[in-house]
Amino acid sequence: MAEDTKNTIVRCDWVSTEQIEVDYHDTEWGVPVRDSRALWEMLVLEGFQAGLSWITILKKRENFREAFCQFDPEVIASWGDVEIERLLTNDGIVRHRGKIAATIGNARAYLQIEDFSQWCWNYVEGEPLISSWDRTQDIPTSTPLSTRISKDLKTKGFRFCGPTIVYAWMQAVGIVNDHLNTCDLRD
Repeated sequence: MAEDTKNTIVRCDWVSTEQIEVDYHDTEWGVPVRDSRALWEMLVLEGFQAGLSWITILKKRENFREAFCQFDPEVIASWGDVEIERLLTNDGIVRHRGKIAATIGNARAYLQIEDFSQWCWNYVEGEPLISSWDRTQDIPTSTPLSTRISKDLKTKGFRFCGPTIVYAWMQAVGIVNDHLNTCDLRD
């Protein structure tokens, strides 16, 4: 049945045939996220994705949630070297010392922002930016806005949040809607 549904819906051409990616595209990607912790979780996951494929992160997402205490920034902010070493032995996640350490630091930075959701959505006056793309290759990997947000995040102490990571995050959490014009899920 899922196969029939997959074939009848026209999706963005970056979506593979793997059901986890189909489901992600159909239910999450580009949907506006207003919950601060969910926004932060996705920013962390986008940072872990750097240099890898997104499907790798999707397949490990539940492992990440378990390893990072459901992305509870108050818990993660208290971590140090012991937790880093523990996470480096967890083959269910991406084991990258710099990204793990950045997540701990990013939790501390996140806690310094009173309302992360409001902070994020203020960049677009609370409304998603709607793009108009016919082909995936036309979609930019970063924009002046993602560069600005990246710089502002870094000023606040965040790491692994360059303009390309930030733009992918903006797409994922619906700050920008980059569904292709031909995609049935565009609206």
